[in-house]
Amino acid sequence: MLRLKRLAVLAIFAFCVVTGFTFWALRLSGAETGGSTPPPPRSEAKLEVLSTGSTPAVNITRGIFDAQWLGRTAERTEIPVRALRAYAAAAGAANAAAPTCRIGWNTVAAVGFVESAHGTHGGGSLTAAGQASRPIIGPSLNGDGFAAIPDTDDGALDGDAHWDHAVGPMQFIPSTWQLAGRDGNGDGQADPLNIDDAALSAASYLCGGGRDLTTARGWTEAVYSYNQSDSYVDQVREQANHYAAQSGPVG
Repeated sequence: MLRLKRLAVLAIFAFCVVTGFTFWALRLSGAETGGSTPPPPRSEAKLEVLSTGSTPAVNITRGIFDAQWLGRTAERTEIPVRALRAYAAAAGAANAAAPTCRIGWNTVAAVGFVESAHGTHGGGSLTAAGQASRPIIGPSLNGDGFAAIPDTDDGALDGDAHWDHAVGPMQFIPSTWQLAGRDGNGDGQADPLNIDDAALSAASYLCGGGRDLTTARGWTEAVYSYNQSDSYVDQVREQANHYAAQSGPVG
C-alpha cells in the first residue's frame, strides 16, 4: 500500500512538472511571436507621392491625391479631410523610406485620434495649410501623475522653461521632436503643430528599428514605443481596426 501511495505521489508530481513545462513553453512561444493579437489590417490610400529630391523637406503634400477616396473615406471615418490627407501621405512617405515597415494610414490616424482627436482637442481645428488653429499642449510632465521630464527646449515649443509638455496634434515631447521631427509640407521647417510635419514624424518614428508593422510583434512594439502603456496600445489598435473597417477596400 505504501508503495502504491509513493507511485501515486510520483505520478502527480510528474504530471505537475509536465503541465508546468507545457504552459511555460506556450508562453515563451507567444512571446517570441509577439503575442496572438493580430495587428490591424493595413489600409491603403489611392494616391501617388511625388519625389522632389529636396534634402530638408519631404514635400509629401505635393503628391497626386484621389479626391474621391479622400472625401469618401473622410465621411465614413469622420476624420477631417485635411488630417486624413496628412496621414495617408505620411504612411506613403514612411513606407517609401522604409519598405519593410508597411505601415497603414489607419494606424497613423488612430494615433492622431487618441492623441488630439485629429487636432481638434480643446475646440481647435486644422487650417487649410494643416496648422493647428490653437496650440495643443499636454499637461506638465512634472512627476505629478505623469513622468517627470525636466525642460529640454527652454520652453520654445511648450512655453514652459521648467518642465516638458507634449505638443501638437501627434503630441511629441520636445526632446523626442528634436530627434524625430520631420518636415512634411516642404516649407523647410519641422513644426510639431503642423499636421503634415507631425504625421510624417509619427509614421517615421513608428517605422523605426526595422519593424514590420504587418506583424503582431512589430505593430505592438511600434505603438508601445510611442507611448509605453498597454491600455494605449489597445486603444490605438481598436481605433485602427475601426478605421480599416469603416474605410472599406480601395476601389
